[in-house]
Amino acid sequence: MIPSGTAGSFAPVTRAVGALVTRARVLRGTLVPLALLLPVAAGAQGVRDTVVTAPTLAPRQPLPTEAATAAVTKFSFIAYGDTRGRHDGKEIQAEHQLVVESMLATIKKAATTADPIRFVLQSGDAVVNGANATQLQVSYIPLINRLTQEGGVPYLLSVGNHDVGSSSDPANQQRVDGLHNYFAANANLIPAESSPRRLKGYAAYAVGYGNTFFVAFDSNIPDDTVQLAWVRGQLEHLDRKRYPNIAMFFHHPPFSSGPHGGANLERQAASIRAKWMPLFRQHHVRLLLTGHEHLYEHWVEQYTDASGLHRIDQIVSGGGGAPLYAYTGEPDLRDYIKNAGEAKVSLDHLARPSSAPGGNPFHYVVIHVDGLRVTLEVVGVDWGRGFAPYRSSGVTLGERP
Repeated sequence: MIPSGTAGSFAPVTRAVGALVTRARVLRGTLVPLALLLPVAAGAQGVRDTVVTAPTLAPRQPLPTEAATAAVTKFSFIAYGDTRGRHDGKEIQAEHQLVVESMLATIKKAATTADPIRFVLQSGDAVVNGANATQLQVSYIPLINRLTQEGGVPYLLSVGNHDVGSSSDPANQQRVDGLHNYFAANANLIPAESSPRRLKGYAAYAVGYGNTFFVAFDSNIPDDTVQLAWVRGQLEHLDRKRYPNIAMFFHHPPFSSGPHGGANLERQAASIRAKWMPLFRQHHVRLLLTGHEHLYEHWVEQYTDASGLHRIDQIVSGGGGAPLYAYTGEPDLRDYIKNAGEAKVSLDHLARPSSAPGGNPFHYVVIHVDGLRVTLEVVGVDWGRGFAPYRSSGVTLGERP
């Protein structure tokens, strides 16, 4: 709003914006009004704007219906997270762009094989402040449009703390604005609100592909009983003959060794340990795809129940373009293991990040599913090419590297 009595001083800017809005330029596949690129209210964190978030373009090859892939037992997808950039709202995310261009090369190469990349999962923190639509429109959506158009693949985003804020209050303004922008930006990508695979009013949804069931939930509010009950219902009513593999993708890892973990136990991680991990064990969830820490690490939880010994693999992949983190130390898991009781939980830090940020490059993970066999391939980007977190770039779940 222009303060009373100052309209004259804004007249040149108003005329310039009016002229620019009548034109637009194509920015990496997205039509973006030039007015959005002006440094007025530059999209800083905490600044609200009135820009309307245009939806990301629907993928050229939409995700098939669950029924259409019922016989599929072999497929591949990409997982990564934390794409927010240093100049969100002003320009394209430069580091994320490097990651996207590497992904596009991987997708193109895989398309000539019998095992193409079917979709991309993102575990949260698209931009610095998801409540600011300009940041999404200028810096993030054009890159996702490259994946959905040039790569032709579906793109599924879970929400992080930078997307909707960390407040558990549903009336919190950052949360309200962030969710509004999230739903608008992803309208062509996630299940429709009327779908039984989406929780109305929440950034929680599920998709089934082949023999694997994927669930996204909002880990900013892990204590929310409505969301927890919905996810529980999805798992309890799941056809496990059809879906022997379950993968969850969300933002806050229950175990990590970066600045959000180590000796620091955030409330979200504590709640996930106490309320969600027992649910995951109960339903034999196999894979947790998380972010929040801007590095790569791999945890394995082993536990027993009446049917025998099982494992949950947790991947932390926060190398999508946000400022990189380093190892800070191991988390204290004694209470967690003790509270698991008869499950006889044990944890193995299979791949640890480097204590130097330069040892934790931008990256993404290519995940290959072949029946019950799941193989991970970590792809370092730019100066991180050759990244070998397992003394090699990949590992098969259940096998020691």
